[in-house]
This record gives sequence, C-alpha cells and structure tokens, in this order.
Amino acid sequence: MSQKKSRGGGVGAAAGDDPDELSRSPLQAVLLADSFTLKFRPITLERPKVLLPLVNVPMIEYTLSWLESAGVEEVFVFCCAHALQVKEHLEKAGWTGKSTAREMAVTAVESHDAVSAGDALRVMYGRGVIHGDFVLISGDTISNMDLKDALQEHKDRRKKDPLAVMTMIIKYSKPSTLTHQTRLGNDEIVMAVDPETKELLYYEDRADSSQLYVTIDKDILASNPTLQLRNNMEDCYIDICSPEVLSLFTDNFDYQHLRRHFVKGLLVDDIMGYKIYTHEICSSYAARIDNFRSYDTVSKDIIQRWTYPMVPDVLSFGNCQEIKLHRQGIYKASDVTLLHSAQIGANSVVGNATSIGENCEISNSVIGEGCNIGKNVLIHGSYIWDNAIIEDGCKVSNSLVCDGVHLRSGAIVEPGCILSFKVEVGKNVVVPAYSKVALLPQPSNEDSDEELEYADTNSGVTDSPRYPPFSSMRSADHPTVLSEDDDLEASETGACGVVGYIWASADTGILEEWRQSIAPIPKDKLEELHHAASVVDDDESEDDLNNHPAVLDQDDDSDVSAVEEDDYSKFEKEVEETFQRALDGIHQDNLILEINALRCKLFSNLLDVFQYY
Repeated sequence: MSQKKSRGGGVGAAAGDDPDELSRSPLQAVLLADSFTLKFRPITLERPKVLLPLVNVPMIEYTLSWLESAGVEEVFVFCCAHALQVKEHLEKAGWTGKSTAREMAVTAVESHDAVSAGDALRVMYGRGVIHGDFVLISGDTISNMDLKDALQEHKDRRKKDPLAVMTMIIKYSKPSTLTHQTRLGNDEIVMAVDPETKELLYYEDRADSSQLYVTIDKDILASNPTLQLRNNMEDCYIDICSPEVLSLFTDNFDYQHLRRHFVKGLLVDDIMGYKIYTHEICSSYAARIDNFRSYDTVSKDIIQRWTYPMVPDVLSFGNCQEIKLHRQGIYKASDVTLLHSAQIGANSVVGNATSIGENCEISNSVIGEGCNIGKNVLIHGSYIWDNAIIEDGCKVSNSLVCDGVHLRSGAIVEPGCILSFKVEVGKNVVVPAYSKVALLPQPSNEDSDEELEYADTNSGVTDSPRYPPFSSMRSADHPTVLSEDDDLEASETGACGVVGYIWASADTGILEEWRQSIAPIPKDKLEELHHAASVVDDDESEDDLNNHPAVLDQDDDSDVSAVEEDDYSKFEKEVEETFQRALDGIHQDNLILEINALRCKLFSNLLDVFQYY
C-alpha cells in the first residue's frame, strides 16, 4: 500500500521502513467552530464567528488550509451555534461532500447541547473517533508554523513519560505596561516553565489589570531548583494532545474552559501526575482572534504578509476572482471599478465587483465584495464587509461595517463602532465612538460568564428574523449625533436616523471597550491609565507585600484556617454542582466517574491540610 505524502514535507510524509510509522494512526485534529465567548456580539447572533470574513475570507478557511498544509490527514469540525451555516460552508468550499478532492478528510460533528469547550471534547470522546495524538485548535486561529518539530517532541516525550499529555504552542509577545495586555488585546499571561524540559509549572491569565502580584505554590519552588517566570509569552491556542485529554474532560465535568479549568486543574493535581509541556515558536506565525482588537491586528499581519503563504494573492480560498498585490501592500481584485481621482492608500484590500467614486480616500482598510462607495468618502483603518453602500461624503474611522449596511450621505462613523448586518445610518447622522448597533435587540439576560458560549439552538438564520419594529432617530440638515439616551421612534425606512438597536456597553466598562476595540486607545486615556496605575502602585504595594499569600507566616493558625476553609469551600461547591447535574439528568456512568474524581480531590485536599501541621 502506498502512503500519502503531505505537501511541504509535513508530518504526514512517507515514513520509509519504520514499522512504528507504518502502523501509526493518521494525524487527526479537532477544530472547535464555536468560540464559546460573547465578545463578537452582536455580529455572532446572526453568523458564527468562524465564518466572519478576515481580509475577505472566512476565518475557518485559514485554519483548515494550514492544517492541510501541515500534514493533518483528518479533521473533525465541532459546531454547535449556527451549525447549519458551518456545515453548508464546508460543503460549498469543497471540504466535505462527495465531490471533494481534498487530501485532508473533514467531518462536521454537530451538537446543540454543548455550551463550553469542555462539553465539546466530551462529545468527541463519546463519538470514539480519535485514535491517537491529535491537534486541538479553534477555527479562529491563523498560523503558518510547521508542526513537524512540535509533534516529534510530543511523541518523544510520550515514549519516555506516558503522563505527558499535552504540548502547548507559545510565542514571544511583549505585553503593554499600561493595560496589561498583548498586542492582540488579550490579558497578560504569566507562566512558569522548566528551562530544560519545557514543562509548564504555572499558568495564570491576569484578567484583573490591577493585580500587582502572582501567587506561586511553594511546592513548585521547592521541587524545581530553576524555573523561568515569564509574562512576555503569547498562548497560541494550538495544542498537541494525547487521547487521554478527552478522557480527562469526561472524568471531570467541572472542566469547562481549556485554560482556566483544564490546564490549571492538571497543574495542581498531585494524584494523577499528568504533565503539560510547551513548544516555543520563533520565526513562524500563530495567533488567535479572540476579540475585535486581535481581529484588527491579525488582519494587518495578513496584509503585511507575516502569515505567508496564508495571504490573499497566494491562496485563493475558493475565490473565483484573482486578487493581485500592488505596491505599498495594496491588494485589488481584477474587476474593481476605481475612478481616477480616488486614492487607495497603503495596506488596503479591495474585493470583487466593488466600485469607488471620485475623490475617495481609503487607507489601512479592507473593502469587501460588491460594495458601492460614493464620492468624497473617507475610510481609514476600517473593515467594510460585502455589499455595503456608503453614499457621498461619509466618513468611517477604525470601525467594522458588516454585510448590507447602508450609510446615507454625510453619515459619520466614529472610531470603535460595530455596525451589524443591514443596519442603516441616516443622512448626516453621527454614530458615537464605540457604539454597537444591530437589527436584533440586545438580549436581556446575557450569560455573565463569558466562558459559556451563547449556544443558538437554531441551526441557521431565517430570512425574516424576529425583532420589534426598526428604530430610527430624527435628523436635521445639520449633523445629528446619535446616543443611547436619545428617544427612538418607529420608522419604516430609517432614512432620517438609524435603523437598528443601540446596544448598551458591557458591564466590564469602558476600559475593556478600549482594550478590545479596533480603534487605538486615545492618547489622553493612556495617560489616565498611566496615572491611575502609578497611584495604585504607590498606595497598595506596601500592603500587598505585607499581606500577600506568598509571604504569610505559616506559624499563624489563622492563616492555616483560612487556607483550610478556602479549600473546603471549593470542594463543597464542586460536590453541590455534581449533584445538581445529577438532578438535571446526567448519564449514570458519567456521574460515577465524576464522583470518583471528587473522592480523589478530597484525599488530595486532606493531604494539603496535614502538611501544615
């Protein structure tokens, strides 16, 4: 039997006469098509995140194309919210279906019960389709790295130590000293790694930007003579996993989030002894689109060709029209209508069948397919998706405009705005900075835990979604500023105001809006953050040093009691949640596994308490 050779000499290349390689299972991957977060709302109420255009190409196309080029032979795409849309795209793009001629087999796995990554992996375990080491990745991840070295390291470690169940891909990324975030808008990550073995010893994402210190268990310091404590690494969310990872999620139903629950759970589990290792990439590219800022950053990286060969002019991604690269990083389709006086600035992309009128200025922006842009329009640092209509004299700055949006003449979209599908902005209306506008009203009860994804039980979007009558605001001949406090009146056309609902800001506050927005954080706000950080540092550093758990006097009985009470409270909460799931109808076999796991945790907690005496 001849073996299939992967492109680029990847891990699926012919193995020669090695009997271990000849008998190996094909390299598999589990791709999570649900992000299990709410950060891309209101857009993701109507379309799954993995199908949102990234430089005019659905995100999932980058992920699947990379997996294929890296030698992965079989991919299982797990989809829950808007599953029908995902499945239809996979078939239309030629990844699935009888007519596909792909080297990589792609299978959609659908479930409407999963509300977390942990649930998704438990479903995959129940299907029994994973037979060896596999790549775990989300469909919003862009990479051009070669998996060969990382996969070989993982296999070599597994031969020596079966408890090495995961290898995490990481790369250098210096965080901001003011906002405690990376250039992707993610929270700063602190990790401790053994410099020789690359074993991960500690992992913490600093969601609270005011947190000045991290707490590391003294046992980690005692058992590891040397370790690297780093806050300049980016988690790429590409993991090479052993099959045991799926069973661990099945044994522990409190594992929901991949990092916050699973990774941290394994790092503190002294009984089973499972280990996680890291693989640092240097010259390759890998990034996950977690929020609107990372959407903007990765888009610019693609345009500037850091993701090569995952760039528009090299991989067509099924586009029928050729995209050509011109000077200064300008990409244009062959059938763009561009009047002579219009100017396309550096690092911009213009899609198929788009027309651009006289005296327009477009810079650092991506324009989708079938857009109609009038005269004297200014677009800077923005993303205009397919079939948008932007009339004469409009201005759009550092914002995202979705499919079918209509901006009437003189409308101004200020930085940081999100205009969801088919929103209409009336003549001379000003949309204030950081506004989110959608035809669908904002849900009254959004899940406060962003790790539990809004799972839409409807597999698709109907042609006539249910929502109250459109709302608009009156406009005069002079520009009208739209705000959440304005009275909105019903309108059939919205010609004088805005057709859509203005969403209230998230409970996380304006700081989070700045940190995760497409728009750069204003300079005056950065100065405010710097001043606030200095005040907090001066006022609290002494108290934190005196009271920080890492320097508490262990002879103090009150400290020991606090530790005991905290551990017992956590254990008591887990028991309560287990019995609640039992009442909700969890399968008997799964319930038995979870109770056994709780017994192990109780024993571990008792050992932790005894060590204080």
